[in-house]
Amino acid sequence: MGLFDKLTGTRRPPQGVPAVPAQELRAALLGLNRPDVAYVVRYGGGEGCDLLAEWRLTEPAWRQTFVQSRISHAVRIRMRLDAEAREVRALEDQWELSRVGTPTTLQVTSQRARGASRTVSREWTIGRGSNGRLQATETFHFDSAQLREPLRETVLTSGWTWRGVVLGKL
Repeated sequence: MGLFDKLTGTRRPPQGVPAVPAQELRAALLGLNRPDVAYVVRYGGGEGCDLLAEWRLTEPAWRQTFVQSRISHAVRIRMRLDAEAREVRALEDQWELSRVGTPTTLQVTSQRARGASRTVSREWTIGRGSNGRLQATETFHFDSAQLREPLRETVLTSGWTWRGVVLGKL
């Protein structure tokens, strides 16, 4: 792996993993959709890509989770499947979020960035343990890698390359 690949987040499949057809990979990526995950993978349509993965920020069932998470950026990953090169070109777009109103909701601000990023949010409670000593217990954990990692692992186990795009076209 070269320096540029490391900076863009490009990963190649392990040696000997056969590449599946593009339709099978597309079905596997769309198969990541489940009601218990905080993101959705859908067809890209008018977004200039084949597939699009994004947080479920506006869905009522997930709204409170994202408000509680204290995330500061919304992430959307646009993917283009290149069957000839057997690679998925992935472009991450990020927008800054702010909290507004009562009850609190998330609102996208105008700042935008491209490229891979990671946001981790944790909440701890301090209390006395069974031995009477003070201890910290993690009560909440949110990691933005929960969006990118399942996508990338699905691509790699399908024998395709995950190519992060920072500059240029998808």
